[in-house]
Amino acid sequence: MSAASHGGGTTTRGPSGGIVKWIDDRLPIFSYMQKEYGEYPAPRNLNYWWNFGAILTFMLVLMIATGIVLAMQYTPHVDHAFDSVERIMRDVNYGWLLRYMHANGASFFFIAVYIHICRGMYYGSYKKPRELLWMLGVVILLIMMATAFMGYVLPWGQMSFWGATVITNLFSAIPLVGEPIVTWLWGGFAVDNPTLNRFYSLHYLLPFVLFGVVILHVVALHVTGSNNPLGIDIKGPQDTVSFHPYYTVKDSFGLAMFLVVFAIVVFFFPNLLGEPENYLEANPLSTPAEIVPEWYFLPYYAILRAFDFDIWFLDAKLLGVLGMFGSIALLFVLPWLDTSRVRSARFRPIYKWLFWILLLDCFVLGHVGGNPPDKQIFTWSISVDDPEDVIEEIETGSTVLALRAVVDGKTVADVEEFAKWLRATRPADSDEVPAGLTGAEATVERSFRYIHLGQITTFWYFLHFIILLPLIGLIERPRSMPATIAEAVLGKEKA
Repeated sequence: MSAASHGGGTTTRGPSGGIVKWIDDRLPIFSYMQKEYGEYPAPRNLNYWWNFGAILTFMLVLMIATGIVLAMQYTPHVDHAFDSVERIMRDVNYGWLLRYMHANGASFFFIAVYIHICRGMYYGSYKKPRELLWMLGVVILLIMMATAFMGYVLPWGQMSFWGATVITNLFSAIPLVGEPIVTWLWGGFAVDNPTLNRFYSLHYLLPFVLFGVVILHVVALHVTGSNNPLGIDIKGPQDTVSFHPYYTVKDSFGLAMFLVVFAIVVFFFPNLLGEPENYLEANPLSTPAEIVPEWYFLPYYAILRAFDFDIWFLDAKLLGVLGMFGSIALLFVLPWLDTSRVRSARFRPIYKWLFWILLLDCFVLGHVGGNPPDKQIFTWSISVDDPEDVIEEIETGSTVLALRAVVDGKTVADVEEFAKWLRATRPADSDEVPAGLTGAEATVERSFRYIHLGQITTFWYFLHFIILLPLIGLIERPRSMPATIAEAVLGKEKA
């Protein structure tokens, strides 16, 4: 067994004598671990953004471990689920700690995976020959999202119940088969005990499926090798160092810093990322004022709500569902959308700016998803002096700041009085100006709402991937790159 050492040479190592060697001769697990995680030749210029693979592995193990213990105390029944969670918090020894670690662990899991994805996009880790590695990563994201959604339903609070109702109802937008799919998901005609039972079962199962996909992800990584901040392929032993001790130490430090922040949230701000409404038991007869998902779903929720219009035979609901799932599907084909041969954004000046704009766009989408779509951001006023336009503004419920209409020779300034006269004078199916109206002008308030901001940011998201990314790859002139990793790290003479 050979691998590159720090100096670029090779060494042969194996387990020493005793029970370890006896096991390894029959099941070479120790040799495999030494080869893949000890002597594995990694690029010598990896920075701290590469820590998040190890952080994600740790968080996955933590989530599975805490989840198994919590499952021992949880009761998956609509009459007892909420109370069983309260019992975990109040009566089970350290149950509060396990639950807070699990609940906040989901948020920190998504923080780490989003950073991991952004790092891959910035440094071009999705490009050849790592296309399958990237696609497996997107599969991991999808499984995480499904697991988190089902787990959010289990406490059976108000937001759990209504979130499950809203999200599962999205499938009803699918033509022909939508309604049967929703009924099948619910196990009935509403979110009820069968829904809770199957979500509990799948929430327990999916993390182990996720663990299997993670193993495939790591195997694919070790076949193609790690990318690096320069995006340059390894040219020889001079470009690498052994994974241990150089990156095990670096990963350990990064993990320790991550866990410090995690511990601060768990012990001092355990409900910082949660929804207060979920501390109320689920009540199908009382709908919350605003139904919002967890923060890590907010950008997709904003895309879903951005489509409030129909296009041809596609209604707004179906367009929203297609847009939401399409935003993730674009990540699958990202290796082929980006036409540039250069991986790292360090050498791609235009792409670098586009990346940061896209990142800002995603943050804005998250902010939009957490606010009511009709909430005003800012307003302004316009003057309308055509009688037909004035009538249209009033009938569509626009905010009229001032009105002056001449009705049967009399001046009317009250909007309600004018609307009442209009309903009494003009038939409901008519769009003509009544004969008695000889003139009208109004000052109307216009507002820029969160729905409009969501539509703009959604448009930019899809524009980035579908139009800008392929186009920039063809016309961009990359900066000059070093010949090898060693040249960039050690200098040309030492390399």
